[in-house]
Amino acid sequence: MGKASSAKRVARLASKGKGKKIRFQGGTLFPTIIVLVLLVGLGLVAYARSGTSSATEPPTTNDHWHVSYGFYACDEYVANLVGNKEEPLDDKYFKYGVHSHDDGVIHWHPQALATGKRAKFGVFLDVYDVEVSNSKLQFPDDQNGGAKYEEGEEKCNGKDATLKAFVWDQYDKPDEKKMLIADFDDIRIEKDGMVVVIAFVADDAQVPPPPTAANLQELGAVDSGGIATTTTTIAGETTTTVAGETTTTVVGETGTTAAGETGTTVAGGSTTTSVVTTTTQG
Repeated sequence: MGKASSAKRVARLASKGKGKKIRFQGGTLFPTIIVLVLLVGLGLVAYARSGTSSATEPPTTNDHWHVSYGFYACDEYVANLVGNKEEPLDDKYFKYGVHSHDDGVIHWHPQALATGKRAKFGVFLDVYDVEVSNSKLQFPDDQNGGAKYEEGEEKCNGKDATLKAFVWDQYDKPDEKKMLIADFDDIRIEKDGMVVVIAFVADDAQVPPPPTAANLQELGAVDSGGIATTTTTIAGETTTTVAGETTTTVVGETGTTAAGETGTTVAGGSTTTSVVTTTTQG
């Protein structure tokens, strides 16, 4: 066959293939599976990056932050949430590591699910079964008698009221606050010493910081302090004590006390040293 005949045959085959679609053998199943695998892979990568960020971004599981909070209704603060959720151990507290001590302070020493970008005010509300939406605040039956504050349903001194949130980035700067009108669950807990208030108020109401804000530093120090006990030391022993203890040293010892301890020494002989140990509570 000559070159001219070969060229004509190729041309005829090419013309026959014009307009025809290329199909995968076996239909569209295989390409669909490939696409799904790629999407799942991308999702897993994004999730892994998010988890790593939350684990390293403050607050971490090594932090113990204190945040003043309150619920303001019309013209006054209602009672703080009660119950520390430690005794008996509550599942949600075990899950998040976030709770209060009946003191108007959120104690944020989080588990992984409440760290980094996951550290949101809604976590605390969830531990105490307090429900909040953009227009409604609902307490459970064991908190504030199950009180409800809902726009369009309740009023404040005869005036229409709306649900708002006020956030202070620092407890000792009462004049620096921001107001939010939605997404209260998503308020980020970004630093130690913040103040968060959910308020159901008329438009002209002024909402001050909660009473605990002024004492937040002291309340946090009490939470992290030691427990005072009384220790009696017998001759020849070495005793480890806690700051603020009263130590009695008996017969034949020389007592050395530290950091607020009270020591009583009787008759010389051996030497006993009291060392300060700090015990930290949740």
